[in-house]
Amino acid sequence: MDTTTILIAFGLTIFAGLSTGIGSALAFFAKQTNTKFLSASLGFSAGVMIYVSFVEIIVKARDSMIASMGEVLGSWLTVIAFFGGILVIGIIDKIVPSFENPHEIRRVEEMADKEAVKKQKLLRMGLFSALAIAIHNFPEGLATFTAALTDPSLGVAIAVAIAIHNIPEGIAVSVPIYYSTGSKRKAFCYSFLSGLAEPVGALIGFLILLPFMSPAVFGVLFAAVAGIMVFISLDELMPTAREYGEHHLSIYGLVLGMVVMAVSLLLFL
Repeated sequence: MDTTTILIAFGLTIFAGLSTGIGSALAFFAKQTNTKFLSASLGFSAGVMIYVSFVEIIVKARDSMIASMGEVLGSWLTVIAFFGGILVIGIIDKIVPSFENPHEIRRVEEMADKEAVKKQKLLRMGLFSALAIAIHNFPEGLATFTAALTDPSLGVAIAVAIAIHNIPEGIAVSVPIYYSTGSKRKAFCYSFLSGLAEPVGALIGFLILLPFMSPAVFGVLFAAVAGIMVFISLDELMPTAREYGEHHLSIYGLVLGMVVMAVSLLLFL
């Protein structure tokens, strides 16, 4: 494994993780909730993640498992790992209280309440969101890193998908913290730090998993990540997009996300 490939893999992971900071910065320019923009952007993120999961990630995972363990056993283990990833992220979401869930986004107008009790609740929501997002970002960072090591073009596709997904997550962290503390600096810092879990996941993957990396390990990891991304899209992104009352825009965004990801993958053939 040459140094250039490793550096590219780390660079893509950092890019994807720090996109939460972009979302945080965008939130500061919003005077009120733009429901149309949020519905379309969340749908777009879901489309990107669903498409890349089923068309690229799960296929790569299955190919690796079959090459290592044969067609029958490899195919079965790929499916088990996929639903195992869904189970893991489902447990994580169950642990996080619903109000503080990073995808249970409220309107900006509702968050601007000046009461002290409301401010404390908003601060708690922002901090829990940052923690939950960090937990979500850890396996995503590991996936981006391992993908880039194996296939740089796939690594780019996954990094783009996760980066788009992380922008609204950055908004989810920064807005409640900003309205509870009045500090843009604190809001940006917490949002920024939550995204650092992705390069941390990549670093742990490099230090711990890389020496043991094999087609089988790679296949299990990728199939699990595909499950995680599909669960996040269906359980969190799309329902949240519809809550803003812009159902058709969320669907149009989803289709557009699939189209953009499909074209981007074809460009790397």
